[in-house]
Amino acid sequence: MQSEFDFIKRIRDQAAKASAPDLVLGIGDDAAILREREGRETLVTVDLLVEEIDFKLEYAPPRLLGHKALAVSLSDIAAMGGAPAFSLLTLGIPKQFQPSNLKSGVFWEEFFAGYFALAEEHSVSLIGGDLSSTPDRLTIDSVVIGHCRAGGAIRRGGAKVGDAIYLTGPVGASATGLKLLLGGARVSESEEGLAQSALRAHLKPTPRAAFGRRIGERGLAHSMIDVSDGLAQDLARICEESAVAAIVDYDSVPVANEVGLISKGPEVAFDFAVGGGEDFELLLAASGDDEAELFEIAALCGLGLSRIGELVPADQTRPRLLLRRGGEVKPLSIRGFDHFQI
Repeated sequence: MQSEFDFIKRIRDQAAKASAPDLVLGIGDDAAILREREGRETLVTVDLLVEEIDFKLEYAPPRLLGHKALAVSLSDIAAMGGAPAFSLLTLGIPKQFQPSNLKSGVFWEEFFAGYFALAEEHSVSLIGGDLSSTPDRLTIDSVVIGHCRAGGAIRRGGAKVGDAIYLTGPVGASATGLKLLLGGARVSESEEGLAQSALRAHLKPTPRAAFGRRIGERGLAHSMIDVSDGLAQDLARICEESAVAAIVDYDSVPVANEVGLISKGPEVAFDFAVGGGEDFELLLAASGDDEAELFEIAALCGLGLSRIGELVPADQTRPRLLLRRGGEVKPLSIRGFDHFQI
């Protein structure tokens, strides 16, 4: 039977295949050692995934779960305009998945195959973490360390009145996928179509790392956030931190085609898409004067980019989010995912 230390050694051997110029020492000691450089700053983000809250093992294949565990943290680094470099992974493992259980071997092989495939794609080195047992549920704690030029991190609080609001890609596919999964649908490697596209959007999100890094390098965004808890809720966070309000154009928000699988009518689809979460697209506020360059970068990254509204002065007599449609402006409900409301 495999012990905890055998399990760690297997992970260490896989992690050792990657190399990084700023890594002095990775897994194997009480702490990793990183080499610092002048002219840049370090970004650190953490995401906690808890079984039955953030995912269900009945519908999440382990390879896709390993991918997503890293992807959600890569998305945060992208939202800050940085480049990811290192990761740490902490696992709370229930008895049925512990390395001493022979049946769990395939699960962890698949999990780490997904994790390391994405890490290699983004030149990220796993440099440490921790293991423990849990009473009943699997927990995954993902940390990613990245870098940006000194003073170049894109914060939520930097948006300005007059900025245009841009969004990479459509929204709503992931929330559609989750609804289908909860209804009994399952992802298939061989099947195609809108339903499978929605399932993959939820189970295997694509972090917009290249776009975020290039925006950060060129200093083109005043504020940026990844759409993890829903477009409306995440835009409201930018507005709150930047002390501004936003007007969103109904006809400009790209609603994913997948939403049509579960929503009848454009109004219902729109409401579902802007309130759904885990699209992991990037939402940014930037000067309209830089629009051509923004669209050029999006095209280079193979992404769609939409201008969906603008920022206006905050006013205590009206909501922070407004929806413009057919010349009429009305409040846009702020809704999205909340870990304490499930």
